[in-house]
Amino acid sequence: MSAVQEYVEPSAPQPPRALAMAPLLEAVAAQAADADATRSVAPDVIAAIKASDIMRFSASRELGGLEVSVLEIARELEATAGACSSTAWCLWNHLCVFHFYCGAFGPPHLEVLRGITESHEWVSLPAGAGSQVVGKRDGDRVLLNGRAAFSSGARYGDWAGVVFVFEDEAREQPLRLRMGLVRTDQEGVRVDPTWEAMSLRASATDHIVYEDAATPAHRIVDFGHKYRELYRRPEYPVINERYREDWVGLSDLWLGAMAVGLCRATLDEVCSGIRERIAIFGTRMAERPTIQVNLGQAASLISTARAGVERGCRETDERIAAGVPPTESHYLRQLGASMTALRLCDDAMRLLLRVMGGNGLREGPSFERRYRDFQAMPLHINAHVDRVSEQVGRHLLGLQTDNPF
Repeated sequence: MSAVQEYVEPSAPQPPRALAMAPLLEAVAAQAADADATRSVAPDVIAAIKASDIMRFSASRELGGLEVSVLEIARELEATAGACSSTAWCLWNHLCVFHFYCGAFGPPHLEVLRGITESHEWVSLPAGAGSQVVGKRDGDRVLLNGRAAFSSGARYGDWAGVVFVFEDEAREQPLRLRMGLVRTDQEGVRVDPTWEAMSLRASATDHIVYEDAATPAHRIVDFGHKYRELYRRPEYPVINERYREDWVGLSDLWLGAMAVGLCRATLDEVCSGIRERIAIFGTRMAERPTIQVNLGQAASLISTARAGVERGCRETDERIAAGVPPTESHYLRQLGASMTALRLCDDAMRLLLRVMGGNGLREGPSFERRYRDFQAMPLHINAHVDRVSEQVGRHLLGLQTDNPF
């Protein structure tokens, strides 16, 4: 264990489980630079992840899953993000989106969800800004047309959740949204590689285009506003109590864990690289007090971020184990833990950038990649500081929270 790891990792009440991703991390890290340059994760890495047990981590035992704790999944994603953030982003998306589908589709769709789990199939959720899909009834199936945006991991995946309106209801207000599960390898489904951002360039956060893509009518459910409140009701049937937890809350905790993993790997690399670096006029960089101060601050920020995410995960796991349905306060604490961790990590990355300096950037391309990758994390809508802070403030003032998800 490096000095960075020893400092950043708080002591745990019991030794953590061995990471399922541990045998794959070397291969994941080895292809990170090429993945960034080519905008695609190496096929052998995707194949190895799909073959591993981690694909079943967020699935309950009723589905043939491993029902792994929220905290343990966070640790897997933290380690993966330290190796390659784009790879971690796609895996994160699968794990939290599959959790969402288990809550949304529920017991009536247990068999299709079990099939996805047992086959180690990959899911995505293209439903971001700019999405517009229309459905048409066609006997016992629905034909889908349109474009769905921000489908993280779709090019590596097997299933997508499609949010749409029926064409004969498209002008009604409020819109009645539906959601269906669609195989992405079928006729009429096309992944459009649109992701050209500077961050997470191999995350394949692309669009999915539907052109008369068919899905069985029985695989359609209502997609209501603030659906998380429905799942909390004791009378609402769930496959497993873990699916009363909102997927956005879990996604935020795991996003915070990925940020910590990325930042910790960056700190480790900066510390290793700075020890022998010589500044102008022969001064050793490691002996400059400002270098020491900035590294010390960065390490403390990352350690605090990790502790906050870990506490949020433990609280969630304790609630699931006790069979206690979450409340809006619980949900907002999950969001707040992630938002704060991301802000702390943002400060840490800026300090590390200061330490690297111009010469360090010239010599350290992996730092540049990691720094770019991090920029997308606090901007994700689920954990965005403006969105989360407003909702927490409304809740504290006794006002209704109005975020739909």
